[in-house]
Amino acid sequence: MKLSAAESKSQRIARVLEAEIRSGTLTDGAALSSENALVERFAVSRTTVRKGLGILAAKGLIRTKVGIGSFVTYGGAVIDSGSGWSLSLADGRARLGTRILRIARLSMDLGDPAPQGEMLAVDRIRFREETGQGLTLERARVPWRDDYETVLTEGLDGGSLSRTLATRGLSPATGEEWANVLCALPAGDAALMGRRAGEPMLRLRRLTRDGHGGLFEYVESVLDPEVFGLHMEF
Repeated sequence: MKLSAAESKSQRIARVLEAEIRSGTLTDGAALSSENALVERFAVSRTTVRKGLGILAAKGLIRTKVGIGSFVTYGGAVIDSGSGWSLSLADGRARLGTRILRIARLSMDLGDPAPQGEMLAVDRIRFREETGQGLTLERARVPWRDDYETVLTEGLDGGSLSRTLATRGLSPATGEEWANVLCALPAGDAALMGRRAGEPMLRLRRLTRDGHGGLFEYVESVLDPEVFGLHMEF
């Protein structure tokens, strides 16, 4: 297959696999070929394959789960946060809205285990449209790159941080996640979410790394424990 001058190898991989998914060749729930098989099929590096898969994940066409671990659930359905909260929450069939609180360039302002350095910061809330009450408060931090300057002025690609990263050829390789109970919602976060200060909440921290072991993204999320929980697969 001839590669267009305007199309990268990772974009070609994503285009071919997307066509197979949309045509029904790869059905909903079907497993993609292994990374090794895709490397051989497309004659590219593993990094290029992962970038291609990242593009598909940003579009909500696949869900890549790193190893075996815990997954957030909403309304009884397993949520893969790698596909983005907007897609995951839409599966819950509630009328939900999204509000971006901040997109900024700043020094890392979140706690351990987050690495330090200059970051692209994206803070957002998901809320019930019927009541305005926040269900999630998410703070994402991505190591700063000069090509993020346009994000500060033009916003996220399609309103999605995952898509913004994928369109720049960036995708995670590995990751880990921590979950605990936040005994009392701080007053500042309560005001942002339209909730009562002191409420117990679920707190998630997720750290993903690139193919070289460097920080890809660090996210801290506060979630309503009445509608979210944890599901273990082993």
